[in-house]
Amino acid sequence: MNEEFDYEYEYDENGEIVYYAIRPNKTQLKKDIAVLFALAEKMSTLTPVQLSRLELPENILKAVLEVSGMPHKGARKRLLKFIAGQLHKIDVDPINEKLARLENRSAHAIREHHIVERWRDRLISGGNEALATLLDEQPEADRQHLRQLIRNAQKEAETNKPPKSSRLIYRYLKQLFNFESEEIEGEINDTE
Repeated sequence: MNEEFDYEYEYDENGEIVYYAIRPNKTQLKKDIAVLFALAEKMSTLTPVQLSRLELPENILKAVLEVSGMPHKGARKRLLKFIAGQLHKIDVDPINEKLARLENRSAHAIREHHIVERWRDRLISGGNEALATLLDEQPEADRQHLRQLIRNAQKEAETNKPPKSSRLIYRYLKQLFNFESEEIEGEINDTE
């Protein structure tokens, strides 16, 4: 997003070439800076571990870490403008790609969490039929262990006790699926 001047030329009355610099479009420059400002704002919400994955230059990384702890006041806005200015000097495409990958991972984690939750609820409410379906899909599952957990979870629900076994089922399913969830999600949707 670096500024580049284009040049036009024409011939004068002596036949010599006269060059004219074409000024960059100010509206486009403002839009570019606004995009970079939004990128800086998005980066300020990331954790230090996530920021390290973006492989930012040292000065930008230091500024982003500093701005993440600041209140939403004038100083924060000035520092975000500084970060946007620094981003304007470098190629931000690799940063945007890495940021998109981070966001995509987060979306997958949420989807996988919902899948495991649905299976857990289905096992607790569906009993043996749901367990049989799960065992068809995941033959390596421990049938006896799952039955015991399901029985305990149903008892806890009946007696209004804390859902310890329900949490244990969730953890077991999370390990069992190992997040190969596209086929599992389709199977859940087909049977519900």
